Amino acid sequence: MQEAADNQLVTRFREQDSRPDRVRLEGFHALKHALRFGAEIEAVMSSDPVELERLVHQLAPDLEDRVRGLTTVISDETYRMLGPYAHHTRVVALARRPRFDADEPLGRRDAPLVLLEDPRHLGNLGAVVRVAAAVDAAGVLTTGHHDPWDPVAIRGSGGLHFALPVGQAQRSDTQGRPLFALDPDGEDLVAADLPADAIFAFGSERQGLTDDLLARADRKLRIPMRDGVSSLNLATSVSAVLFAWRLGSASR
Repeated sequence: MQEAADNQLVTRFREQDSRPDRVRLEGFHALKHALRFGAEIEAVMSSDPVELERLVHQLAPDLEDRVRGLTTVISDETYRMLGPYAHHTRVVALARRPRFDADEPLGRRDAPLVLLEDPRHLGNLGAVVRVAAAVDAAGVLTTGHHDPWDPVAIRGSGGLHFALPVGQAQRSDTQGRPLFALDPDGEDLVAADLPADAIFAFGSERQGLTDDLLARADRKLRIPMRDGVSSLNLATSVSAVLFAWRLGSASR
């Protein structure tokens, strides 16, 4: 009887997980941040409720009642049936994907947007979202075929996708925002010169930005680096620029 119940639970979870308006949250930290930033959680499954209670009590006491009320305890065998990735905290959840319309005005004007042109590494994409959330950026936009809400990207952001708008850009119109392209041939970045309403555009480590985007840029900037160092990891580059903006804006 228990096996049949577990199979039904797995079937329902997989059906929900396959819907385009649902996203998977793998691990406690993704669940924690999602809850703190207003995610609509559909289900939480844990095969180690003792460890989950310890993590919530230690790291998120503000969420204890909510997590306890949402969680269904399952066996470790059932947990492994819910997906290909078994997070070490033995927690997985489903949440409603926030509505995102790239045709609407591109976010607040008191903070910059990050534009990632065809990012290839989903873990790096998630790390960019995490940095952008930390500095309270206006949002993260991506081009290319990768979904920025892929579970790997959400794992990389620790669930901080819910802290700011994240989605795929469908238009080239910058809606009056200045477009700053990060490029090795640009002028040195100066924190005091970075406006709050900028779009900071980043390409991949290997290929950089396309000629089309570079041609549309209002300015091209480079991160000053030691001679002989050719490039930085994408998330590191975004972090350097966003924190330069934040520190520069604080000093003005």
